Amino acid sequence: MLRLFLIFIMLCLPVFGSDYGVYSPENYKFNDNASEKILFIMDFSNSMSEYLDGQRKVNLMIETMKSILPRINPDTIAGLRVYGHKSGFTAMDACKASSLLVPLGTSNTYSIAENLSRTKPRGMTPITYSLKQAVKYDFLGFSGKKRIILLTDGGENCDESPCTYAMELVKTRKDINIDVIAFNIDNEDDLEQLECAALVTSGKFYTANTAAELARSISNSINAKKDVDAKIISNY
Repeated sequence: MLRLFLIFIMLCLPVFGSDYGVYSPENYKFNDNASEKILFIMDFSNSMSEYLDGQRKVNLMIETMKSILPRINPDTIAGLRVYGHKSGFTAMDACKASSLLVPLGTSNTYSIAENLSRTKPRGMTPITYSLKQAVKYDFLGFSGKKRIILLTDGGENCDESPCTYAMELVKTRKDINIDVIAFNIDNEDDLEQLECAALVTSGKFYTANTAAELARSISNSINAKKDVDAKIISNY
């Protein structure tokens, strides 16, 4: 039912939201020939300290990223944002624990890997806040299509909705796709919210419950290896 509702909503959305004053053909130009732009948004919430197949999930994520990053096209403009890496004194602080560690640029793969290795899981899961920061600040000044690759092992727990935000986003921005990798998540409500955020923005939704599935999902998302299969959930 949620999927049918999402499709209906997408069909009803205006192509350009002139009432929002953010995105219109007059004030934005696509540069389809520009290098690909990818922003990784990685989960360092406390639950990433849990074990899966004998290893901490955060270590599986970092080692997988280290093995895949060198295969990214060198012309790709890439960056790294993390969330949940700070606990904060209050829940409000924890729900704003999202930092851009590596700004978008070329030849960034080594820096991304190093910053992942230095970051520790500690806090909550401010997914929506991280998406908002990425759209508002991290992509500022970059033209053409842009893609977020969001990896999370849980749903939003900061009283926001990534699905609702994605629906609002596509009213004013058509240049951003959100790929979501749901890592070891079994809560159906969380999965629906994350799937919605991906599909509404014309992104892809992956589930990964093992290290091998995680590697295939990330590889497919960044097109690092064409012959790798991942589990993709699609409505079509």
